[in-house]
Amino acid sequence: MEEKVYQGKKNGMKMMVLWILLYLAAILGTVFFGIKLDKGISVPAVCGLTVSIVYLSLGWITWMGLKVVRPQEALVLTLFGKYIGTIKEDGYYWVNPFCTSVNPAAHTRLSQSGDVQPRSAGSILQLSQSSAASAESMSKKLSLKVMTLSNSRQKINDCLGNPIEIAIAVTWKIVDTAKAVFAVDNYKEYLSLQCDSALRDIVRLYPYDVAQNVDTTGDGVADEGSLRGSSEVVAERIRTEIQKRVTDAGIEVVAARITYLAYAPEIAAVMLQRQQASAIIDARKMIVDGAVGMVEMALERLSEKNVVDLDEERKAAMVSNLLVVLCGNHDAQPVVNSGSLY
Repeated sequence: MEEKVYQGKKNGMKMMVLWILLYLAAILGTVFFGIKLDKGISVPAVCGLTVSIVYLSLGWITWMGLKVVRPQEALVLTLFGKYIGTIKEDGYYWVNPFCTSVNPAAHTRLSQSGDVQPRSAGSILQLSQSSAASAESMSKKLSLKVMTLSNSRQKINDCLGNPIEIAIAVTWKIVDTAKAVFAVDNYKEYLSLQCDSALRDIVRLYPYDVAQNVDTTGDGVADEGSLRGSSEVVAERIRTEIQKRVTDAGIEVVAARITYLAYAPEIAAVMLQRQQASAIIDARKMIVDGAVGMVEMALERLSEKNVVDLDEERKAAMVSNLLVVLCGNHDAQPVVNSGSLY
């Protein structure tokens, strides 16, 4: 179904003034023709009184056609079940009073902007704001603003089978009101489910940390992609995957961002020890490389300056002592030899 923009004029104020004048005329007509009937029955008086009373009884129906649309809002209108158009421009309109506005997600409340009420309601101001937010979220109008959906954390296994917890925030907006209302049952729930599904499909392609022999791009070549190190790339793939799924619902996904990423509690402690061990090994490698360079420099400087003539056995002892001092975890406590070297 294609979206049709309502072409009616913004004549709500004119029509409202007209209905008010007609109501006043009907009231005056009822009084005037009622007085005439007291003096004597006449056909014009009976007809005038009848028309005035009928209008006073049924004239309220015309007021149902008055519609107010604010900026970045849309009103999808149907007439006896037929889609007649969408009002997307802000203003005060009068439409067919039998037209009804449709928004299947009006009562749906998700963890997203526009659907979250204040948690504390200790003051009258907070209560009034909460009521206003609730009334607005249950309105039949569709919001065309950019909104943010933040689903709850999910536990997913990465490509290595490690359970992780991840959450994303998806920024989205409605671009086709007809598809959003008529193509899916509830566009908010549909978007939420598709976000969860797309997140699982993409996360399963990546390891939490960089791992060997893992192909995350699908080109058959191992790469260094990971959830922790390639968060921007992962977020963009998630956004693209969600967009493919929600295009039929008239929704545009503006951006997707990872808001929470961690190992699942049952393996978090073990993975922390693994990271600590890896960090210690890397640090030790750096220390050893530096120590070997310093020992080599010391031996070369001693030979160049002819400070002392060392045989191979004494060089080995010196290298051993220097490596112990340079690679040790604690400060060295030398033993002073006041006699000979042996």
